Amino acid sequence: MAKSSLQGVEISASQFLDIFHRYDSDGNGFIEGKELQSFIRELQQARKQAGHELTDQMRDFVEKCEKNAVRKIGIIELVQILPIEENFLLFFRQQLKSCTEFMQAWRSYDADHSGYIESDELKNFLRAILQKAQKPFDNQKLEEYTAMTLKIFDSNCDGKLSLAEMARLLPDQENFLLSFQGVKMSRKEFNKMFAQYDQVQDGNGYMDETELDALLKDLCEKNNKVLNIGELSVYKSSIMALADRGRLFQTELALVLCADD
Repeated sequence: MAKSSLQGVEISASQFLDIFHRYDSDGNGFIEGKELQSFIRELQQARKQAGHELTDQMRDFVEKCEKNAVRKIGIIELVQILPIEENFLLFFRQQLKSCTEFMQAWRSYDADHSGYIESDELKNFLRAILQKAQKPFDNQKLEEYTAMTLKIFDSNCDGKLSLAEMARLLPDQENFLLSFQGVKMSRKEFNKMFAQYDQVQDGNGYMDETELDALLKDLCEKNNKVLNIGELSVYKSSIMALADRGRLFQTELALVLCADD
């Protein structure tokens, strides 16, 4: 029964997945309607039986759900209100303090420059974060975190994470990539644009910071309802974190500006 899994102050990451999939009975990635009502009732009862009140965050969520009959909650939102063991998602978000730091980490762990972080690369990424924070873990826990991260963020279920999927580890206010969702272009359009801005300067096959600045400035002006020109320096510094010794190659910039094929 889900009730026993919800008892106590904390649940493990694997228990969390069990709970989510139990209530997401139609497998659409959300708990909603009667599923959500049942989940909330069981959460309240289990916490009460364990001698714990709902946290303020849980109570706020319950109140919102009671006022909104069509309320639904996805797995990322849910993981932030449940008292998960070591709350692994919030922990990883705390370690990645800025989008620039995240992009630097991405470049380090996308070892084959495929544009994706696969299972082994993801495991190395999570291991490094845990070691940096001097947080104790064993191989079983690392495997659990890796599997959990893939199941939460691998939206197309291909067993690997794209930059956009991986960036969901960041809080929304730090995830500048969200701003570019509305301006992403086809591969053909992107290739033409890259050649244009590279050729204006020197046509050497990569962009430096000056070339990227010109490109982003024009993008902001053309898409002023989506991209804020006041955030230009943030966009630029975050994207340049993908560069190799100040050289931003076409494949790296495509991760930000090119729509998936």
